[in-house]
Amino acid sequence: MEDVELVAQAKQGDHRAFAELVGRHRRKIEYVCLQITGNSVDAEDALQEALTAAWQNLDKFRGDARFATWIHRIAANASLTIVKRRKPVDSIDAASEEYGILLEDPSAEFDDRVTTVDAVRRALATLPEDFRVAIVLAEFASLSYTDIAEHQGVNVATVKTRVHRARKKLAEILAPTVDF
Repeated sequence: MEDVELVAQAKQGDHRAFAELVGRHRRKIEYVCLQITGNSVDAEDALQEALTAAWQNLDKFRGDARFATWIHRIAANASLTIVKRRKPVDSIDAASEEYGILLEDPSAEFDDRVTTVDAVRRALATLPEDFRVAIVLAEFASLSYTDIAEHQGVNVATVKTRVHRARKKLAEILAPTVDF
């Protein structure tokens, strides 16, 4: 069944249809939340807020964009809201502590992967918010530049510039740490 059909059923109150819709997109939504917030605790909160908001506002979904685009936009906004209201605690250090436990695993390959994930999160956190959101939506949510432009309220050329500059900055930051 297509997303469009599931949306129609969910709009009529079908919880199972909504659950199937969310199930199809959950991994990418979770990853968007994680990359924007920088830690799994805030990401989980953002995910829950996004899913609740999506269910409560499903009647407002006009179908002009794909459901995936709509729900990723909600997830990104929920993540940004959590980041903005966060107490002035360094969330990247909190994320490092969270993953530091995993680094005790004796598997070197696993350690390298966790270290790389941590380095990417730290690098993402250094980007200006508009750049971070654009690159996360492009790379992790696989949204088109047009969808990102609509989400950010800018033109497509601005999104292309933001993604390009974000990639360039990430490459500069990660070059000493990560083999590309």
